[in-house]
Amino acid sequence: MAVKYFEALKREIKQWGGKINRPIDTIYLGGGTPSLLNDKLPNLLECVKENFRVTQNAEITLEINPQPNITQILENAKRAGINRLSIGAQSGADHELKALGRTHSKDDTKNAVATAKALGFSNVSLDLMLGLPDSDNKTLKTNLDFITSLEPTHISAYILKVEPNTLFSKTENMLNLPDEDGICEQYLYMCEYLGKKGFSHYEISNFAKPQFESRHNLKYWNCEEYLGLGPSAHSFLNGERFYYPRDMKAFISGNTPIFDSEGGSDDEKLMLALRLKKGVSTDALPQSKLDFFVKNGFAEIQNNQFSLTDKGMLISNQIILQLLEN
Repeated sequence: MAVKYFEALKREIKQWGGKINRPIDTIYLGGGTPSLLNDKLPNLLECVKENFRVTQNAEITLEINPQPNITQILENAKRAGINRLSIGAQSGADHELKALGRTHSKDDTKNAVATAKALGFSNVSLDLMLGLPDSDNKTLKTNLDFITSLEPTHISAYILKVEPNTLFSKTENMLNLPDEDGICEQYLYMCEYLGKKGFSHYEISNFAKPQFESRHNLKYWNCEEYLGLGPSAHSFLNGERFYYPRDMKAFISGNTPIFDSEGGSDDEKLMLALRLKKGVSTDALPQSKLDFFVKNGFAEIQNNQFSLTDKGMLISNQIILQLLEN
């Protein structure tokens, strides 16, 4: 299956390469476990560069989970020209990793980062989960101490969400998950902690050292165009959003993307931009609502830019809905 998928992916790269004539300055290999391609990574990136105009300083990211054969994967990634890694650490406690169903350990994460740096990777992002079973600010501090001790340039932090029809959903009533107030406390504690460590909270779920923001992910929040290839991959091109169905066999057989919706409206740009710390212009926004959010500590206004505070990011959806009502 992996070989057939690889060939199908190259097929789509070649087809789209003939349709898009513009510089490509970010590439993201993620969603699922792209590192399974392993020794095919150099060939895959070579195919991309043959069919698209990839800039010399392009940011090329690989998502990867800590695992025993990490050295070989990272060597192939380096040979392929990948220059940024996003490592799924999730936690620095083995019992939490086990509860999450992860097969790696704290030491595997430590080894993955050390190996990456030894191979010359200088841009390493780590994932961290909040709101885990039996967690509080104390356990979160332990995880943050561990994550930051590895000296990543970027941290992506996500709140655990129990999805329907998953193992967690079947045992949710047996799990001691923090309540909404507890999760909010963890989020705000993390924001303060990482700020003191020199990380900028540039997007709701993302923190970066100076100049190490994810250039690729910023395209999403800035409502810029992007192309996604593979099952479940979404795209935004020429004002339209479309996607490939989540069906591996259909993708291999040559199915075409499905139209989703028009994209790039003013409302959509506002919704996406407010995820970013830089915020949006106050022009055309209701001053009374802006004043309310600022007065209550949910937002701030600087140089005619309205942006959410850490506290405001916790209720960003409600704030955005209020502004869109205008």
